[in-house]
Amino acid sequence: MAENMSTSTVADAPVYTHEGEVSREDVRNAKTEGGTLFDIRGLEVFFPVRQGFFKAMVSTERRWVRAVDGITFQIKSGEILALVGESGCGKTTTGRTILGLEAATGGEMYFKGLPLSQFTSGAIREYRKNAQIIFQDPYNSINPKQTIFDIVAEPLVVNGLVTSEREKEETVVKALHEAGLRPARDYLYRYPHELSGGQRQRVCIAGATVLAPDMIVADEPVASLDVSIRNDILKLMVEQKDKLGVTYLFITHDLSLAWVISDRIAVMYLGKIVEIGETEEVVKNPQHPYTKALISVIPVPDPTANREHVILKGETPNPANIPSGCRFHPRCPVRMDKCSEIEPGDTHLGGTHYASCLLLES
Repeated sequence: MAENMSTSTVADAPVYTHEGEVSREDVRNAKTEGGTLFDIRGLEVFFPVRQGFFKAMVSTERRWVRAVDGITFQIKSGEILALVGESGCGKTTTGRTILGLEAATGGEMYFKGLPLSQFTSGAIREYRKNAQIIFQDPYNSINPKQTIFDIVAEPLVVNGLVTSEREKEETVVKALHEAGLRPARDYLYRYPHELSGGQRQRVCIAGATVLAPDMIVADEPVASLDVSIRNDILKLMVEQKDKLGVTYLFITHDLSLAWVISDRIAVMYLGKIVEIGETEEVVKNPQHPYTKALISVIPVPDPTANREHVILKGETPNPANIPSGCRFHPRCPVRMDKCSEIEPGDTHLGGTHYASCLLLES
């Protein structure tokens, strides 16, 4: 029987006891509590809507783009959590906010039980060594004027993790080798324009893993690559998760890709997580109408398969003007009258599976 998340998880949620500022030593000595690396609670990220000069003079109302609108989830140590959704749903903003690249408007984020909002500048510097990012476009995310050696070595130098040129070179060579650029020394003094797209993305992966981080936010890491190269990059990420113990927040708009690589899936729509759970459970037993629509259009290798495709009508609403009630109701094929009036809560469907839909509550 389904039960509301507010009654099923609050009692089980970890209670963190750290008070006051979080120092660099606190971050360095922190241990994962109960297998939870990150605990995100009610995260909000709003951006102000810019208005013209005259409108700003006569209007006292401030409008906001609610990019992330009160989401709660956990990231377990050693897992790959896929954050899936259409462009503009807030998944990249969520990843950037966890890393501190965007400022949170509300909510709280805990790293190994420590509140990120209380981190001192030294603690943030230490935290950044433990949380890295792989950007979507390898052509624009690395400096074209630097050699591959300089690009991968820069995090080591900035954080003062090497004491000699020999140690720096050995560490960079090891990172490139583990990223699949072999023999690694042949790539050290090349420039990005001398590499293919797949090789550039491997350089980005080497730059992210050279610090041995606890977590990497992978923001559409294979979206700009040829299909023939994607498999190699995904295989590399899984190998590094197993070998190095890296945790991934894997951001993608492709649910079929998330199905292949992730341990759990969180489906996001217009700033909210509408369904989350173990990958096989979400894919084979989807409960939210939006998740069902995404899964219905996943290509299958059987041309004779008889599948019903759910094609959503209309465009995603403007996040500066979110619909009342359930924000998915303007496009939902099974909406009810009350869906435009009542915002659904998270319904517990068993295990780690939750979904937000009034049909489940009734």
